[in-house]
Amino acid sequence: MLDRRAFLGGSLTAGIAMPAAAAGADRSLTMSMRGSIDASDFGVTPASLDDQSRVFAKMLQKSSDTDVPVFLPAGVYVVSNITLPPRVRLSGVLGATRIIYGGDGHLFLADRAERIELSGLVIDGANRWLGDQAEGLLTLRNVVRLVIDNCEIIGAGKHGVAIERTGGRIERSTISGAADAGLYAVESNRLAVTGNTVTDCGNGGILVHRWQPADDGTLVTGNRVERIAARGGGTGQNGNGINVFRAHGVIVAGNTVSDCAFSAIRSNSGSNLQITGNTCQRSGETAIYSEFAFEGAAVTGNIVDGAANGISMVNFNEGGRMAVCSANIVRNLSAQGPYPADAPGFGVGISAEADCSITGNLIDGAPLYGMNLGWGAFMRNIVATGNVVRRAGTGVAVSVVAGTGSAVISDNVFEDVAKGAVVGHEWAKPVSGDLAMQGASGYVNLTVERNRVG
Repeated sequence: MLDRRAFLGGSLTAGIAMPAAAAGADRSLTMSMRGSIDASDFGVTPASLDDQSRVFAKMLQKSSDTDVPVFLPAGVYVVSNITLPPRVRLSGVLGATRIIYGGDGHLFLADRAERIELSGLVIDGANRWLGDQAEGLLTLRNVVRLVIDNCEIIGAGKHGVAIERTGGRIERSTISGAADAGLYAVESNRLAVTGNTVTDCGNGGILVHRWQPADDGTLVTGNRVERIAARGGGTGQNGNGINVFRAHGVIVAGNTVSDCAFSAIRSNSGSNLQITGNTCQRSGETAIYSEFAFEGAAVTGNIVDGAANGISMVNFNEGGRMAVCSANIVRNLSAQGPYPADAPGFGVGISAEADCSITGNLIDGAPLYGMNLGWGAFMRNIVATGNVVRRAGTGVAVSVVAGTGSAVISDNVFEDVAKGAVVGHEWAKPVSGDLAMQGASGYVNLTVERNRVG
């Protein structure tokens, strides 16, 4: 009969004193089970501080040719000028596998690839110079399917990630310290940017652009964007946490964006846009902006706390129209901005110009106007109803310039509005008494009724 104590002892001894051959077989079995290429077979080693670009490129080419993934053990890999082959599946140990750019050109560059997947990698640009052909530390063009997951991308001399005509997803990753933007995505194909953290970038956080106005469909959801500067200067071209330009059908939802030099979320000429459920804190200029040639913007359920202006849906002179602004909280605005303000100035809670419904918002602390409806001759079809405005210079400034379109201002509550609840303006000049007290008073384009002034 088998003695139980002897059996356990023998099992323990066997586990400790595994022969070298058996250990090697076990390692091979593990690699086989993983189904990945062994980087050391190509001379790619985590202990070396020498440039490993040549053997690294050879390893990726083998991976592409055989359609087998590559796993990089923890350690440091110094590489430069890597042109990615058509199929790359490269993964590492989260936070411990570091790919460092050696300089003199670019780090990773791809064009017309079928599939690129990067996961569990720290990709460090070391703030080194990037050549003209590289727009970012990762420059990826015409990639059918891109996946960047659980990566850290730091110290880019230009953009952190620059992609063009590419679809796929970028998720659960951190991009920080880029000299330009964290992510620059142009002409995307149903891209998803989800659950990332983008911080401390020189000119922008997440940029969704197109060369010409067209459907884009990018989703920007659940990201955290912080401390975005505007080192490139300008009056809004730079310094935005999330920036949409000419891209239609974009959804910006559930993001937390703070401490941006200009806007937390800024869309220029983006139609069928949804900006929903975002928290925007301490914006240097207008927190949420839908401007210029847009048709269709839903700005709903956002929180703006601290900005020069709260929410703007403007530029009817350039074709900007058709917006819903509802259930937003806008508070703690400032009369100071990042440049000398054009008329009427900073400190406006919500601005709208054409074909807009403004309902159910709460504005608390707007030094200039709680709401600015129209600008000079540019006003048409605005409804402002069911809003609460507290602590504002003027509750609502509404354009009464001859020839403007209609506006309905009804069923709003105003409290502590020093210069009147509803005041008619010709451009920046107030030209009426408080219309909330006396009705529209001869302005045929206005309906002002059932407002409560406290």
